[in-house]
Amino acid sequence: MARYDEHDQARWVPEPPGNPERSAFERDRARVLHSASLRRLAAKTQVVAPADCTGLHSPRTRLTHSLECAQIGREMGKVLGCDPDLVETACLAHDLGHPPFGHNGEAALNELAAPCGGFQGNAQNLRLLTRLEAKVITEDGRSAGLNLTRATLDSVCKYPWAGSSCRIPGVPLAAEGRPYCVYPDDLAVFRWVREGAPDYAVGFEAQVMDWADDVAYSVHDLEDALTCGHVTMAALRDPEERLEVCRLTREWYAPDAGVEELSETFARLLAEPLWPAAFDAGLADLAALKRLTSALIGRLCRSAQDATREAYGCRPTPGGGDGRTRYDADLVVPRTTRLECALLKGVTVHYVMSREDHHAVQARQREIIAELGDLILRGAPATLEPALRPQFEQAADDAERLRAVVDQIASLTDASAMGWHRRLSAAMHRLKAS
Repeated sequence: MARYDEHDQARWVPEPPGNPERSAFERDRARVLHSASLRRLAAKTQVVAPADCTGLHSPRTRLTHSLECAQIGREMGKVLGCDPDLVETACLAHDLGHPPFGHNGEAALNELAAPCGGFQGNAQNLRLLTRLEAKVITEDGRSAGLNLTRATLDSVCKYPWAGSSCRIPGVPLAAEGRPYCVYPDDLAVFRWVREGAPDYAVGFEAQVMDWADDVAYSVHDLEDALTCGHVTMAALRDPEERLEVCRLTREWYAPDAGVEELSETFARLLAEPLWPAAFDAGLADLAALKRLTSALIGRLCRSAQDATREAYGCRPTPGGGDGRTRYDADLVVPRTTRLECALLKGVTVHYVMSREDHHAVQARQREIIAELGDLILRGAPATLEPALRPQFEQAADDAERLRAVVDQIASLTDASAMGWHRRLSAAMHRLKAS
């Protein structure tokens, strides 16, 4: 803890000293682990839906992805000299703001929330951690959320700026259409979190968290796609299939790379002996697949760790020493490593996210979000959960009332969003029929 001072460990609402045997960041980790928001991730799809798989394999949910991301981030942070509990907590919390139906639901909610400033999963993260989660209530009755330390909250903010539509002077803004981590009505706590930080600077721990996230889902989504039969080793070795993966990778993740560069990088990666010759889901194949995922994670992590060490001329040690923390370093990820990670994500885009049946499901999901917003608004505040009704009732205008409805929808899981939609639709039909 030597490199983290009182400023880093401060809390938005001061609290009495806790158990001296636990650090401030260990307390933060426990708060996130015990949060309702983290538990809800168990019922939110990552990429491959459970119905797409049969047998022994169960695809990742947002929760299992977050746990795997946390394990990767903790080890990377420890190697690079960060507080491992701090990085692990940031990883555990990084997806809390994801609404039902993942990025598809995020796009639908952004459209619904346009009159109140839009919706962004990263901004919802900060809102959950500092307002919506029930842990600490201030003397004047407002919620401080989990009341995490400044350094932990900052480490969750991988896009430390407001949306481009924000019109408040002195607030750093995202480029048009880019992600952001704060809504206008959460700026007070955001300014406190960023106190002393350079505008637009992303903290070192947040960079480690972000790379751990990329590594985790690029590799594990590939594993899920292979195990559930969406992609085969034969397809990955087919030149035409690989070319399409490269084209999609360039479109989605690597606009600064040419298809030829991506093709060469992909060929070199697939030529590594770590890839199994075939995959038929037998025990030996499953073991070979686990060796592949372990090797890929190690490859992507070690590359970034080694490059960062070399850039700063040191061998960081856990908890301080020569370690780099907060704003005195950047994580260095070599270009080839970034392209390898992007290509792994491109495989999932091509074989899972670009399927016609996937598009049809997504269209229906967006309809459900839009209809649910209308149904909840019509019956609010009674249609809101008790914890969110005061937010709606005390709202100063329609925009604030809409934000309460958006908070409600964002809190739902995939299954509960569909359940709420059925229930409220049926109630509306009964009302019209009476």
